[in-house]
Order: sequence, then C-alpha cells, then structure tokens
Amino acid sequence: MCGAYNVKPNPYMMELAGQLRIPVPDERLNLRPGAYGQFVYETSERRHLQEGMWSLLIERKPDGSGYRPSTKYSTFNARSRSLGTSPLWRKRFPTQRAIIPASAFHEWTGPKGSKQCYSIAPVDSAIAFAGLYEFWNFDGEIVPAYTTITLPPHPRFDYIHDKSIPMMLREEDFELWLDPTMTNTDPFQHLLVAEINTPLRVVPIKSPTNLEPIGEEEILEPDQ
Repeated sequence: MCGAYNVKPNPYMMELAGQLRIPVPDERLNLRPGAYGQFVYETSERRHLQEGMWSLLIERKPDGSGYRPSTKYSTFNARSRSLGTSPLWRKRFPTQRAIIPASAFHEWTGPKGSKQCYSIAPVDSAIAFAGLYEFWNFDGEIVPAYTTITLPPHPRFDYIHDKSIPMMLREEDFELWLDPTMTNTDPFQHLLVAEINTPLRVVPIKSPTNLEPIGEEEILEPDQ
C-alpha cells in the first residue's frame, strides 16, 4: 500500500478539515510516490497544512531539475513494525508525525498486463493516513517530504493487497498523534497492528484518473 491515492474536496473532506482545523486540502487525482501532495503537522505555534513530496527519502535529480525519491531505497512507505528500530524512521517517529488527508486509495490486482484497479475508501468519511515528515535542506533549499505508515497484512484485505494495509487514524487519535511534545511513543503501540477500524467500500474502477465504477462494490466491515 498504496500505489496511489486521491483527494477530493467533497463534504467528507470538508468534515475532516474541520476536525483537523486546517484549510480544505487541494484536489489531487492519481497522486503517486514522487508527486507533491499535502500533509498535516503541528508545531508549538500552530497546525500546518504543508505541500510536500510523497516519499520521505528523497534526493536531487542528476540533472538538477528538482527532486525525486531516493534510488538508495526501495520503499516509499514506513512499515509500522520498524518505526522504533529502523534508522530511517526511529528518530522521526517520536517528534515528526503527520496526517495525510485523502479521499480514497488505489490498489491493483490480477496478472501483469491486465490488472484491475480498485478504489478503497471509508463508507462515510475521508481518510486520515498516519505518516511521518521531514524538511530536507539541500544547500539552503528546504524541501518538505512525507511518508505514509503501513500496517501488517490483514486477512480480510489480502485479496486486494497481501503485503500491508494503510494505517488510518480515527478522530480520537488526531490530537495525540500530532502533538510534537508527545515524544513517548508507547501510547501509539495499539495503533500499529493490522486493523480495519471503519467500514471500507471497495470498488473496481476504470483508472485512478477516471474513477467511474465498472463492477459491483464490496463493503469490508470493521473488525469487532
């Protein structure tokens, strides 16, 4: 998870923006690693909605025209099981947590050459992905970047994606997750397990840029 996601300024996104006390995020379709999205983070002064590159580990392009995901690493997401141990994440997890607003994310299933794209979204809300962020300094140029956090595979989701499921926060998690003074990560450990915590609508669609349904939807009920 996840290869792409979208942001639509619909009533669900407006509700999420109100809960997070941020402006309504900009519309984005087919947002993929290396593209620019928006993430939410908090400082002692206030809460911010920040433009940044999706892929926390980035590097300058060889031709100097901009930045890209680092070619040294194969991942653009942070696995929950390594947040406290990996040198990539362990220094950021205590103080640089973020929320990434989204309307839906996309996964592909099937054989190569004929994969089917699915749109996955909560039934009655927007998505608040849990993530981490960084502000890189490239010779004085500050480049914001972020990553989403993934949980271990979930048995009722593995027919869509058998390696992981995204970490999606609930409203009651927002304040503590964004609090930069909460450097003790023990209170977050219960969030780092595979869970479907809200009803999810899974719909086969034409493509991430054409969200037209082309088959019957399925509802994944939350875990009990």
